[in-house]
Amino acid sequence: MTYETVIYELQDGIGILRLNRPERMNAVIEQLYLDIQAVLAQAAGDDQLRVLILTGSERSQDNKQAFCAGADLKEHKKGERSPWQKREYILLAHETTRLLYLFPKPVIVAVNGPARGAGSEMALNGDFLLMADSASIAFPETGLGTFVGGGVTSHLGKLIGRQRAKELIFTGRVLDGPAAVAMGLALKSVPLAELLPAALELAATLARKAPISMRFAKTILNQSESLDLQTTLMLEAEAILACMTTEDWREGVVAFAEKRTPEYYGR
Repeated sequence: MTYETVIYELQDGIGILRLNRPERMNAVIEQLYLDIQAVLAQAAGDDQLRVLILTGSERSQDNKQAFCAGADLKEHKKGERSPWQKREYILLAHETTRLLYLFPKPVIVAVNGPARGAGSEMALNGDFLLMADSASIAFPETGLGTFVGGGVTSHLGKLIGRQRAKELIFTGRVLDGPAAVAMGLALKSVPLAELLPAALELAATLARKAPISMRFAKTILNQSESLDLQTTLMLEAEAILACMTTEDWREGVVAFAEKRTPEYYGR
C-alpha cells in the first residue's frame, strides 16, 4: 500500500515506518497522523510483523535530516480553524500517540534528527528510544504559548523523574543524543550512520522472542505503575497460564532441552 506522508516496509519480521515529509522536516499535518494510524492498523494484525521501527526521513541534497519538527505551523497559518476543528486535530494527534503506545508489538523509535513537539510526543510513546548523537529532542510548547500532548506529562516523569520532567517542559531545553541517554530519556545514542543498524540489531533480538509472551510483557509492563502488587501478581499468573497453553511454550521447552534456538510462530 502507498501512503502520502510515510513509507512503510516489512522485511524479516521487522517493519520500518519512516516519516516522509522531508521538505518540511516531517512536520505534522492531519494526513501524516492518518497515514501513521493506517500503518499501525495494518501492522497490528500482520502475523509476519514482530517489531516496528519508527524513524524519520534521511538527509538529501535539498532537505535536512529530520525525525519530526513538530506541528507544521505553516499549514496552521493557512486558515483560521474553528474551535471544533482545533479539538479534532488535537484528538487525532492523541489517538495516534495512544495507538503507538498500545501497539501490541514492540516499537523502537530511532530519532535521526530534530524531534520537537509532536515528534517528541511520538518518540515517548514507543517502547525503546534510540537517538543519533547529532539528533536532538525538546518540548518547546511553553515558549510557543501552547502545551505538550500525547501523554508527555505522564510518560516523561516516569522515565526521568518529576523534577527533571518539569525542567524540560518548563524550559524547553534541547537535549542531544548523549544528554538524553545520560538523563534516562533515551536507551542508546550512536553516530548517525549507526542508528538504523543499532535499531535493526535490537529489533532482530526482539523478533526472535515468543510473540505471545512479548505481548503480555508489553501490556503488563505498561500498566504496572498504576497497579497494586496483588493485581500485578494475578495478571502475571494469568499470562503464565495462557503462555503454557501455546505451541510456542512447548517449542521453547523442547528447544531448551535440545540446546537449540527455538522457532516461534505466535500460536
